[in-house]
Amino acid sequence: MSSELKNLMQGLSDALRDLMPIVGIVVLFQFAIIGQPMPDIGAKLAGLAAIALGLTLLLRGIGLVLLPLGEKMAFSLAARGNLALLLIFAFALGFGSTAAEPALFTIAAQAAQVAGAEGLIADEAVFAATLRYLVAGGVGAGIALGALRIAMGWPAMPFILGGYGLAAVLALLADTPLSALAFDAGTAATSVLNIPLILALGIGLAAAIRGRSPLADGFGLVAMASLMPMLVILAGELVL
Repeated sequence: MSSELKNLMQGLSDALRDLMPIVGIVVLFQFAIIGQPMPDIGAKLAGLAAIALGLTLLLRGIGLVLLPLGEKMAFSLAARGNLALLLIFAFALGFGSTAAEPALFTIAAQAAQVAGAEGLIADEAVFAATLRYLVAGGVGAGIALGALRIAMGWPAMPFILGGYGLAAVLALLADTPLSALAFDAGTAATSVLNIPLILALGIGLAAAIRGRSPLADGFGLVAMASLMPMLVILAGELVL
């Protein structure tokens, strides 16, 4: 058996193990609390197998491609010494990876459906697309700002604490039914697809710049990538 196949089998075993607590909770509540047999048990088992296989392949692909590629590109851009090019790349990486983020598609569709049912919006499709692109733009801006922070050697905490404090103030000022959506959308913006890229960018950039620590300076980009979409949506509510 080849080493790659062994790695895949180990990944599948790990994925099944990680899914067991969720399965256990669902089964416990289904039989002990609800008191009814689980319908379509065959379909449920097939779905569980599909989730485990998909998660295995996704994580393996991330480890083989996205993480090393992100670190290498960050290192190469930092070595060029072109700050503007680095920031453009950081924004494009954040925007592109977030626009394709499945979790964001889900929350945008759900938000559009609920807002449409309550008569808050006229066109659900336009609202969902606008929300996705606003969030993607916010993530791109957050990663670009985080890359600038690493390049300049600024600490992360003032940005993170100040940003979340500003988000709280904007939420109080806006006070609309969509305010809570800003926080959920910002959280959903960073998920399984783009987090590895963001981490790779931060660690690779910190490793490439003299005087920066990958541990102390390379992390914090994910927090800023989650924060900026919240600020963008909350500020948009105040303007509109």
